[in-house]
Amino acid sequence: MSRIGNAPITVTQGVEVNVQGTTVTVKGKLGELTQELTEGITVVKTDDQLVVSRSNDSKDLKAKHGLFRALINNMVIGVSEGYETQQELVGVGYRAVVKGDVLELSLGFSHNIVFQLPTEVKATAEQSKGKPPIVTFKSHDKQLIGMVASKLRSLRKPEPYKGKGIKYVGESLRRKAGKSAAK
Repeated sequence: MSRIGNAPITVTQGVEVNVQGTTVTVKGKLGELTQELTEGITVVKTDDQLVVSRSNDSKDLKAKHGLFRALINNMVIGVSEGYETQQELVGVGYRAVVKGDVLELSLGFSHNIVFQLPTEVKATAEQSKGKPPIVTFKSHDKQLIGMVASKLRSLRKPEPYKGKGIKYVGESLRRKAGKSAAK
């Protein structure tokens, strides 16, 4: 039984939801998002709630029931409040500069990395003395912001010995001891 899928989605004030066949469109003050549903999953709109239901109890539809409910809920939250994720660049000489929709990174390679941002994602880079630079992404699309953050992290994953690399703010890394000192 899908407990997440059975929970109704509360539509907040100022969010407009349009359900046409297998397409759900959510429009709010921050933007517009669209989700295509799988056959067998239906969305019913009442006054200020959405209810996601499935046509039968097959294993595949049970799995997708909760998935689509979570995706639609993320869309409603995204167009009303938005999402934000922060990453810090840990390493000597690591820098980040935002120029329009381009993020220019210095990550210890022989060249700078130019990272093209999607139009829906806004980025800011802040640098304070004695702390690693922090890159903040803001968007109304949770899936897109997660994908952009994941691609940025893949440029220089944190290594386990010194912890250098790109990591999420608040993320704890598994550290290794390294070699023991000789006597």
